[in-house]
Amino acid sequence: MHWMHTFPVPLLAGRGCFEQIGGHLRLGTWLLITTRGAVRRGWADRLQAQLSGGCGLMVCDEVTPNPELEHLDALTQRYRELPLSGLVAIGGGSVLDTAKTLSVTLPSTLPTPLSTCFRAGRPQHWPQPLPVVAVPTTSGTGAEVTPFATVWDRAAHKKHSVAGPQLYPTLAVLDPCLTVSLPAQETLYTGLDATSHALESIWNRNSTPITQAFAWHALVLIADAFPKALRNGADLDAREAVQQASVLAGLAIGQTRTAIAHSISYPLTSHYGVPHGLACSFTLPHLIRENMAFFGETHEPIARKILRLLESLLLGQEVRKFTQADLLTLQNEMLSPARSANYVGNIDIERIIRSSV
Repeated sequence: MHWMHTFPVPLLAGRGCFEQIGGHLRLGTWLLITTRGAVRRGWADRLQAQLSGGCGLMVCDEVTPNPELEHLDALTQRYRELPLSGLVAIGGGSVLDTAKTLSVTLPSTLPTPLSTCFRAGRPQHWPQPLPVVAVPTTSGTGAEVTPFATVWDRAAHKKHSVAGPQLYPTLAVLDPCLTVSLPAQETLYTGLDATSHALESIWNRNSTPITQAFAWHALVLIADAFPKALRNGADLDAREAVQQASVLAGLAIGQTRTAIAHSISYPLTSHYGVPHGLACSFTLPHLIRENMAFFGETHEPIARKILRLLESLLLGQEVRKFTQADLLTLQNEMLSPARSANYVGNIDIERIIRSSV
């Protein structure tokens, strides 16, 4: 087997490293992509205080969960005439995906780049991007180290990926102190997303020795630290370990992409609004049991530990407001070729759903 591994994103990590961002921004005007909640928490003011006289900051705080295609095209039209030096994204995966998408749509000459690509079917050929400094405040998506961003078309009930090497951020800033304020439910869903990424990169046709090493170490960290972060959100040691796991899992899926659990998840989010971390994780206990022989003696103990953790969270009950019949009406949409084809096992959507809910 031949394989390659590419990773161009510099990482700045450690407690308090948020205060060093200003030193990494070149002169000019930067657009801060964030949420109103992040602004209320003072993160925009803290960033502004770091900037020198030759460096300005504009704020876009309109990001909502699951970035929507039409909204992103509207933001592109609003900001594309500004002489921006780059973008800073402070927030969760939706914030980071928004900034990464805008980094290639703002320089694009297409009037509505996302509608043109995903609704009119034009191939993705993105220009040289604007720089993006990615500052995650959740631990789950790994978007700060991946070459793709998720865009949702709610009108068509579809999920799309803006993808390509241009989507890599130019700097990822990993300060676990920013994750301490994350509420318990968001801690759960984002941590589940990181767990899913690690597992999905393992039972993956594109896995390599490097992605396997990233993924298994991520699972070791999750097994120990994730329950602690759920019990006590102020446990900074646990928060830091889960953040590291999220980055490692992101490094893994950045090469392998995700697989069947994510393929199943997308219509649940687009049709029923199931949070992504839950939608891509409620099938994991079944999939772990299905693939236990695949893990081998070396990794079976940690796989079983993750299985016990997931079973204790009763994820199937979380989605039981939708019946098996509800979920199975979407099974044709659950076979996304770009994701399900990565899975090394046999795919039986009905069996997976009936065993998971």
